[in-house]
Amino acid sequence: MKHRMLAAMAACALATAGSLSAAPLAGAASVGTGSSWYPTATRALSLTDAQDLRAVPAATLLHITVVLPLRDESGLNQYIAATSTPGSALYGQRLTPAQFTATYGPTDAEVQAVTQYLSSQGFAHVTVSANRLLISASGTAAQVQQAFHTALEQFVQNGKTVYANTAAAQVPGALAGDVAAVLGLNNVIAMQAPVAHPSKPASATSLPNYPASYNPQGLQQAYDVGSTASGADTSIAIFAEGDLTQVEQDLRTEEAANNLPQVPVTVVQTGGSSTDTSGVDEWDMDTQYSTGMAETVQQLYLYDAPSLSDSDLTTEFNQFVTDDLAAAGSASFGECEAFAELDGSMAADDEIFAEAAAQGQTVFASAGDTGGFCPVGTAVNGVPAGAPDVNYPASSPDVVAVGGTTLLTNSDGSYQSELAWVAGGGGPSAFEAAPAWQSGVVPANVLGTKGVPDIAMDADPNSGANVWIDGTPTVVGGTSLASPLALGVWARLESSHSNALGFAAPLLYAQSGGAVFHDVVLGDNGPYPATPGWDYATGLGSIDVSNMDAAIGQP
Repeated sequence: MKHRMLAAMAACALATAGSLSAAPLAGAASVGTGSSWYPTATRALSLTDAQDLRAVPAATLLHITVVLPLRDESGLNQYIAATSTPGSALYGQRLTPAQFTATYGPTDAEVQAVTQYLSSQGFAHVTVSANRLLISASGTAAQVQQAFHTALEQFVQNGKTVYANTAAAQVPGALAGDVAAVLGLNNVIAMQAPVAHPSKPASATSLPNYPASYNPQGLQQAYDVGSTASGADTSIAIFAEGDLTQVEQDLRTEEAANNLPQVPVTVVQTGGSSTDTSGVDEWDMDTQYSTGMAETVQQLYLYDAPSLSDSDLTTEFNQFVTDDLAAAGSASFGECEAFAELDGSMAADDEIFAEAAAQGQTVFASAGDTGGFCPVGTAVNGVPAGAPDVNYPASSPDVVAVGGTTLLTNSDGSYQSELAWVAGGGGPSAFEAAPAWQSGVVPANVLGTKGVPDIAMDADPNSGANVWIDGTPTVVGGTSLASPLALGVWARLESSHSNALGFAAPLLYAQSGGAVFHDVVLGDNGPYPATPGWDYATGLGSIDVSNMDAAIGQP
């Protein structure tokens, strides 16, 4: 599902920005007598602005995840498109996790070949995921380097000691075609949770009704929920990380402060536990404004990873699809898509997101807070600057990317207008092919890649959300607000339509051009202006909930 023509360009841009560079993807290389090594999607990382210490000590214990390729990927893409096409015999259908695995998951023979190889190389705790897409194992650095013909180096970067593979991950010829990528060969945290704090620009004083912040009911009114059902019949998920104890407490404080019902919460650990609380403001905004926009939900699942490393997040996303408990989820974080492409997580996560779409699940993701760029080097949330790249996972074809706006309301709280938020993420993907539903709506670019974002919601911290953080109301924003807002809207729409809507992206694009979207035509995100119709600043625009509910019709 990828378009790789700009791989070298994007990698070069990131290296210039002081993040990483990439060694060329190796072809099959002869090693030893009568054997060959074949490349996977996990390529070499060469960190810049980092001090190379030495090779990772041979006895260092590592946890790796081997990603297996889908069976009949083109057939799966056709199935997803058909289930969203009125008149198709498959319209409205969805797969169960068991059906997905039986039809599109790797074969038993492929799984057996990989597990046997890992065991033969001395790996322990070899475990196969329920959908057979991921095989996890533990081994020493020496075993990892030998098994995947790679090299692991330690670095000091930004005051932290990290490791990364300085050679591409490869597999023996007997496994050629059986392994898509190998994750866990680096522990660089490239993923960022884009929370932005207010810094009202001078021009703000000239804007009518430029608010300090909204509470959930204010955003419900602004986006015209009207008589649309609450999300009471729909379960949703938040992808999070670290110790979430305070997050649950803050959710209860916010619900009481805004006279909202308490939603039932289930924390799903997707790896080892973590004491990290650095992301509390992020997860507070996600939980409070997804459920707040929905008014209430049937169940709120907090998928909780031990870190924001690509490897841990892949495991988290995969748990979401194999559980198949929530109709939709929000990933309010992102990284330069070039990094995800280089380390192999893009190959892994795209498979997982395709399973979600086939099962009727929707993943919303923040488009980013550095404008039409991705956050590298000294990039700061809320400022349009960085490398010329979009954010992942927002750029994945089977994810709904949510960009940012500045929301203006009338004196009675009703919708007045929106401007493209200057730091809202957007632009053409360098790697991901445009999904079918963007055809005829998104102006075709030269490469035919996915256009980001798909939709937009309030993100400007100067028109942001009043979030309860550590028991105190605090004004914050960013596309980390926009994504959970979209999730809350979708929960309402799913509940209103008996949870029969399925994957959101095709339906949203099918409604383009009507009154269901507020078409944002003012402002820009740096390189890309808001224009009539779809644009790289705000996508289709923001959702008028009542109009969208009516336009969808009854199931």
